[in-house]
Parts: sequence; C-alpha cells; structure tokens
Amino acid sequence: MQHWKEGGHDKLCKLIKKAGGAEQYNANKKYTEAVAVAATACAEDTKGQTCYICTQALHWKTKEGLVRMCSCRGTAGFAHVSCLAEQAKILVAEAEENNLDWKVKTARWGRWHTCSLCKQRYHGAVRGALGWACWKTYLGRPETDHVRQGAMSEVGNGVLASNQYADALIVREAELSTLRRVGARIEHILIVQGNLANTYDALKRNEDVIRMRRDVYSEHLRLHGEEHYDTLREANNLANSFAQLQRFEESKSLLRKTIPAARRVLGESHELTLRMKKVYADTLYMDPTATLDDLREAVTTLEETEPLARRVLGGVHPLTVDIERELRSVRAVLRARESGDVASIREGVAAMTAGDA
Repeated sequence: MQHWKEGGHDKLCKLIKKAGGAEQYNANKKYTEAVAVAATACAEDTKGQTCYICTQALHWKTKEGLVRMCSCRGTAGFAHVSCLAEQAKILVAEAEENNLDWKVKTARWGRWHTCSLCKQRYHGAVRGALGWACWKTYLGRPETDHVRQGAMSEVGNGVLASNQYADALIVREAELSTLRRVGARIEHILIVQGNLANTYDALKRNEDVIRMRRDVYSEHLRLHGEEHYDTLREANNLANSFAQLQRFEESKSLLRKTIPAARRVLGESHELTLRMKKVYADTLYMDPTATLDDLREAVTTLEETEPLARRVLGGVHPLTVDIERELRSVRAVLRARESGDVASIREGVAAMTAGDA
C-alpha cells in the first residue's frame, strides 16, 4: 500500500501488466537499453549508411540507429538490431512450423548471433542487444522448451560480450540450475558449464575456471573424441586458462596436441584455429623461461595468424586487434633480447601484460 500511495507503483504495475509480466517487462527494458548502447557504439562507423534489410537509415518504428560489429567491410552489413531480430524470428518460426531438420533449424537459429552476409559472429554491444532480443522473444515458453533454453544461452552470451560480467554470472547460474531441474541432455549442460567457466574467467575466479574447464573438456573428450568441434573449443579454453595462471607447460602441451587437429577438422582460417594459435603464441612469450627460439616461434606463429585473421574477421575484430598488438610487442621483446637491451625487454613485457588485461 505504501508503494501504491507513495512510490508510483500503480503506474509501474500497469506497465508490467501491459508488457505481459515482470520478466517480459524487464527483458523489453533491457533490450531497448542495449539497442541504444549498440547504436551509439556504432555511430561513427554507420554515418551516411542505410539498413540492408529495410533500406532506411533510422528504423521506421523504433527510430533506432544502425549497427554492424561483424566482419563486413565497406558499405556491407549495416542494419538495425530490430531488423536483424525480426529476420531471425521469422526464419526460426518457419523452421518450427514446417518441421525442418535439425541442421536447417540450427542454421536459422544462428541468425540470432551471426551475420548472414560475412558469416561471422557479432561481437560487443551488438551481440548484447541481439541476446536481449532473442530472450524477450522466447522467454514466455515453458522451461523445457529447447528454443527458450537456447534464448537463455543467447542472452548470457550477449551480456558477457557486453562486458557485464556480474549480470552474466546471474544468467549462467540460473541457466545451469534450470537445465538440471528439467533433466536436460548432458551435451546441453556441458555447453552451459563451459559458458559459466567463461564468466568465471571474466570475473578472475581462477580456481573455479580451471576446475570447471577440466571437467568440461574431459567430458567432451569422452563423449565426442579429440577432433569434435566442441572438444577443440574446450581444449582452447582450458589452455587459455592455464596460460593466464602462468601454467605455461600445461598450456603448451595441450595446444601442441589440439592445434593439428583443429587444422585438419576446421582449416587454417577458422576462427577457433586462429584463437588456438594466438593462445599458443601467448604461452611461448609470456613464460619467464622463454628462450630466443621460443620468442622466434611466437613471432612466426603470430605472423602466420595475423593476415588470416584480418582477411576472415576484418581489421576491427577484437581477435585481429589482439593479434596485431601482441605481434608488435613480441617483435619488440625479441629484438631487445637479441640485442641484450634489458630496459626494452621490460617495456615490451609490460606492454603485453597491459594489453592482455
């Protein structure tokens, strides 16, 4: 009664009821906020462009601005989050209504996170906005519905990509609890545990990261073998966590076994292969006991990886930017080691540490 009389609660209740309940109201609100953040982040890149879906600069209904944040170049790939979300919603609905096979359904679901033009995943604030778009679309379904479960994963991925780590942890823990409660398949639970480990990593909960990554990698290896994509992904995640905890020998040992498998299965230019090679270079030059040969191998690895990342992902993709930054730093450290310049070595190591953080 106090809220009703003094806090304007009656007005808020009406809005919540109109939206379809508290959870739907919250998702709609978060989505609107995330779209505004994404459009602002992309404002400089999208000047003078139009949406490739609706052909307008401002969305006719929401008046939102354009976004991109994929790997499209030139004038390609500009769109409104609302247009991207509507396309994904329609494609998924058609697949469900026509009972299409799982490969088609999976491909269509990918429109919630992957650009249909460049075939690369969205990142940053755009991934965050699409995550909220997906969640607000499907949250009204039963907890056992696989589409609703997928939507919870999407919002978790999006919140994490937007660097909202505390919120991501809340989503991941709720998602894992839900799947266990409804008796979901082990493969689905493993994916969520891997995503939870990513969140622990962002929050610097290092021991939790290693514990969960070991469990997830071991279970994928048991279920699928060493050349399955999920196994390779989790191997890279575990190796990266080892490197961050300065357990370099464990990281190098794992990557030397899995990088050849990634090359065979995925190819040299696949994003996961590129990430593996970047982590491997990290383990070589970050190790305090690194030899000159280690540093030279790190430089060679990054020199091979950088042009592939630039061609496949584009120059502004976070992975490409990280590789280029680290290549400059490792070259500086190598030159300094070869010349015996201790001060330059310290500067190079400091630059790498700051960039990795």
